[in-house]
Amino acid sequence: MSSETTEMRAAGITTVRSVHSLRAQLRRWRQDGDMLALVPTMGALHEGHLALVRHARGLAERVCVSLFVNPTQFGPNEDFAVYPRDEAGDAAKLEALGADLLFAPAVEEMYPPGALTRVSVPSLGDMLEGEHRPGFFTGVATVVSKLLLQALPDIAVFGEKDYQQLLVVRRMCTDLWIPTRIEGAPTIREPDGLALSSRNAYLTADERRIAPSLHRTLRAVAEGVLVDGADPIERAAWGEAELLRAGFDAVDYVAVRDAETLAPWPGPSRPGRVLAAARIGRTRLIDNLAVA
Repeated sequence: MSSETTEMRAAGITTVRSVHSLRAQLRRWRQDGDMLALVPTMGALHEGHLALVRHARGLAERVCVSLFVNPTQFGPNEDFAVYPRDEAGDAAKLEALGADLLFAPAVEEMYPPGALTRVSVPSLGDMLEGEHRPGFFTGVATVVSKLLLQALPDIAVFGEKDYQQLLVVRRMCTDLWIPTRIEGAPTIREPDGLALSSRNAYLTADERRIAPSLHRTLRAVAEGVLVDGADPIERAAWGEAELLRAGFDAVDYVAVRDAETLAPWPGPSRPGRVLAAARIGRTRLIDNLAVA
């Protein structure tokens, strides 16, 4: 049997590696009338990812999880080569949750030789994360559009921790008429407030003690603009300085933005979001919080 059609049982869950095999399985479920939810991931699954799977399980009869470390969303000096990978461990966690299918393609399956097309979401994808990681959201939009068109799920679930990514994917699906409902699921945090992330594994013990100040600072910024009526730009600048005082090595941004457009927040007449990215040691952490 060729690698294109191979299916295997890993820790009790069916794993497929080709788009052909993926579509064949999903076609059978659709013929049975089942709704399908897709949870795209890059693996190294933690409780935050598993919460997305549980959320998906509550929305659809069948849940497919994709595992693909997407090279096009990593910059030349970023951590693609060392990004955590543990497919066997991930499969075991998914099987325990009752996920139905794991799609784990190779790079050559997602980007065949000669593939040229890229998807971008201008403006929305060029600010904040896009400004500090040029090309990042083009990589995200391209791979997510591929996954959605490969699987054509009824629902796809993304975490609110990557809030700008969630907005970019929603905008892309609207603009391209991709018939998938994009669901956002709440950020899962450690007891001290640190948002769960695969990159938390990079933190040293000392850095881990400093990291929760990111969430505390975002709460203080949100409270300052909403309760105290502070100027959003001035309060964001205070937040940047506060993170440096707490021990972060660099701050890419702290910003108070409209929760739907990411334009500068006009005030309580509109939903707001505080977003931040900061570096500690070799680890870059992002987080966000509703202004509510």
